[in-house]
Amino acid sequence: MIYPIVAYGNPILKKEAEEINEGTALDAMIKDMFATMDNASGVGLAAPQINQGVRLFVIDSTLMLDEEDEEVGIRRAFINPIILDEYGDDYSFEEGCLSIPEVRAEITRPEKLTIEYYDENWNLKEEEFSGMTARVIQHEYDHLEGILFVDYLKGLKKRLVKSKLIDVSKGKVSTDYRMIYPVK
Repeated sequence: MIYPIVAYGNPILKKEAEEINEGTALDAMIKDMFATMDNASGVGLAAPQINQGVRLFVIDSTLMLDEEDEEVGIRRAFINPIILDEYGDDYSFEEGCLSIPEVRAEITRPEKLTIEYYDENWNLKEEEFSGMTARVIQHEYDHLEGILFVDYLKGLKKRLVKSKLIDVSKGKVSTDYRMIYPVK
């Protein structure tokens, strides 16, 4: 099933997501989240973006890499993740979000992270990621914390996107995928 994606302005995007009880059957939801992400040409999707306030996200960082990149991307689900550490040099990269179409901004994040999470079979993992994979994980993890990439913008940069954010919240955007807009 392809879920509609929740648009900027919906309160679920600003709430901290709830932990999932260990052993909960998530196969169908994870499969549907990957299908929804792929349908929208995304590289990551967090459960709050499909109106589910739980600690789950999926990513496919292979789509962010060129053939000449040394980094190997991943396609994976993260259940109840906890970022244990973020480190390395900070670097900026232009980010976007399926919940905030037509808005992009340079966001600075650390280049590496260590994360603990459960995989789709409820095996506990602790792994280090770097580069684009780390960035996609950081972006999706933020969704579970109720943080959007535009929350990192300050001053003039924030003011420059304000009218675009209002347009998104009112449904005045064009996407190739279904969206749920806030009820006003």
